[in-house]
Amino acid sequence: MSDLLERLRGRGWRMTSQRRVVAEVLDGDHVHLTADEVHARAVERLPEISRATVYNALGELVALGEVVELSTNGRAKRYDPNAHHPHHHLVCSRCGTIRDVHPTGDPLAGLRPEERFGFTVSKAEVTYRGLCPSCA
Repeated sequence: MSDLLERLRGRGWRMTSQRRVVAEVLDGDHVHLTADEVHARAVERLPEISRATVYNALGELVALGEVVELSTNGRAKRYDPNAHHPHHHLVCSRCGTIRDVHPTGDPLAGLRPEERFGFTVSKAEVTYRGLCPSCA
């Protein structure tokens, strides 16, 4: 069973066939699909699944904190199931490919106290931008 499906079962999320297919489509490393991509892949497994059902399931997964919704430079939102493992993102500025990266060290270490403006920082989200090998 996938990590995402295990987490959802552990939370008691009602696992309908439609929800299960959405979770299965999202499962894996470096998965950052748009809602339309999730729908297209879900239809391959469950032809009767509607776009509205996919959008509703994605909204629920985001609200539960089991999937992270990413927005990159005016492109379609993407959904990342790697919500419980701290990581950053590497984004291709041309094609929009997104990869998870796990740099060492604390990203807040370089943020001087005066640059925090009194904030109590609980987490940092870092996005690295550049060109992927295909676009370079």
